[in-house]
Order: sequence, then structure tokens, then C-alpha cells
Amino acid sequence: MTLSVELVQPEGELWAGNAEIVIARTLDGEIGVLTNHAPVIGILYEGSLVQIRPDDSAQPAVFAAISGGFLSVANNRVSILAREAVLGRHVDTAAAQAALTDALAELPQPAGPEEPANVRYYRALLDAAEQTR
Repeated sequence: MTLSVELVQPEGELWAGNAEIVIARTLDGEIGVLTNHAPVIGILYEGSLVQIRPDDSAQPAVFAAISGGFLSVANNRVSILAREAVLGRHVDTAAAQAALTDALAELPQPAGPEEPANVRYYRALLDAAEQTR
């Protein structure tokens, strides 16, 4: 048995298929979802990665940068509802790096203990692209 996974954002579906495992970061911490996982709803951490490992081992893992949203798990279905998301294979790394550089330049000095959500999202974009290579 496998998980039925959907990754969607307001503009539409980014990825859908069967998966062996889904790994995401919520406000409560990291969660790994396997088949027969207990039902759960979580708020996705802004500027994090979601990893989906398809059940077909010939397919590469899917990495997506997430700007926030929700994760819902029930009856071997995982719905990832992202405010904004980009699959690693679709990331324009030059644009993401430029946006990160600009965002870092605008930070007040000294910066607080946690980076702003936009900075984390640009870093997640670059991480997703790197993981996809």
C-alpha cells in the first residue's frame, strides 16, 4: 500500500502521485508520513522543504520549497496545500540567489535570532534546486 499525495498551490496542482514517504516541516517540527499514519493536520513552516519519495524507486525524490500552508494526512492520503511552492527542478537559481542577496541586504543590523520568512523561502528554493540535482 502507498500514500496518495497531492501538492497544490492557489494556481493549481504542482505534483500528484503515489509515494512511499512524505517529509515536511511543520510549526511543531519535522514529520515523516508513511502508510497508515494517524490522521493529522499541520501548519507548514514558512520557508521550508517538502520531500516526496515516489513509490516507484526509478523516479527521483521530489523536493519543493514551501512558503507556508497546511499538511493534511488521513486514510493514506497526504494533501499539501501551499501558499506558494516551487518544485526544485523548476527553480531559477540565479533569480533565487539574487532575491536572497537583496533580502539579506535589507535586514536590520543586528538581525534577530530567526531569519524572516522571505529569507527562509529563498534559501528553501536554493536547497530544493540543489537536492534535485
